[in-house]
Amino acid sequence: MHHKYLAKNQTVHLWHPNCIDIINHHYYMKKLLLYTACLGLVLFCGSCKKIDDLLTFTISNQTSFTIPSGGAISLPFDVPDPNNTSNSSEAFSNNNTDANHVKNIYLKNLQLKITNPGGQNFNFLQSITIYISTDSSNEIELATLSSIPQNVDSINLIPTSAALDVYVKSSTYNLRTQITTNEILTQDVTVEADSKFQVTAKL
Repeated sequence: MHHKYLAKNQTVHLWHPNCIDIINHHYYMKKLLLYTACLGLVLFCGSCKKIDDLLTFTISNQTSFTIPSGGAISLPFDVPDPNNTSNSSEAFSNNNTDANHVKNIYLKNLQLKITNPGGQNFNFLQSITIYISTDSSNEIELATLSSIPQNVDSINLIPTSAALDVYVKSSTYNLRTQITTNEILTQDVTVEADSKFQVTAKL
C-alpha cells in the first residue's frame, strides 16, 4: 500500500471555490448595505438642513437708551432699560408660525447707533456689554464689545452663542447695559440698539 504524504509547509485548501464566491458575495452585499445606509443618512441630513433653511427667518427689535454725562473714567456703570415690549408674536404670525413651533432663536446681529447729539462718535467708549433677562428668566449676556473702532457713530457688538428662545418669546424683556468710558462725557448720549434674531421654526 502506498501512502501519500504532504510535503513540509504544504497548504491544504479546504474551501470549495463555490464557498469562496458565497463569502465574497456576502462581503460585497454588506459593503453595499453600509454604503446605502450612509448615503441615506447624508441625504436625510441634507433634507433636514434644507427644511430648516426654509423655516428660518429673522425678526428685529429696536430700543434706545441714554448714556448720562459725567461719571468716572475706566469704572463700569449700568444703564438699565427695563420692560421692553417684544414684537415676537407678530413676527411669528407673519411667518406662519407661533411660539410653540419655534425651536431655536439666536442673536444674529446687534448694532448700536448714536442718534443724539449730532456729530457724536463712540471714541469715549472703552467697552460695552448688554445683558438680557425676563421677570421669570435669569439674566445672561446678550452681546459685548471691548475693542471699539474710532471715529464712528455706529458699532456692531459680538453676539452671544446662547439660545435665546425664552427671552425672545416673552412679551416683555429687560436690558441692562454695562459701560466703561475712557473720557468724561459733557452731555448725554442717546443710543439706538437694533437687534436681529435668527429664528428657526419646526413643522
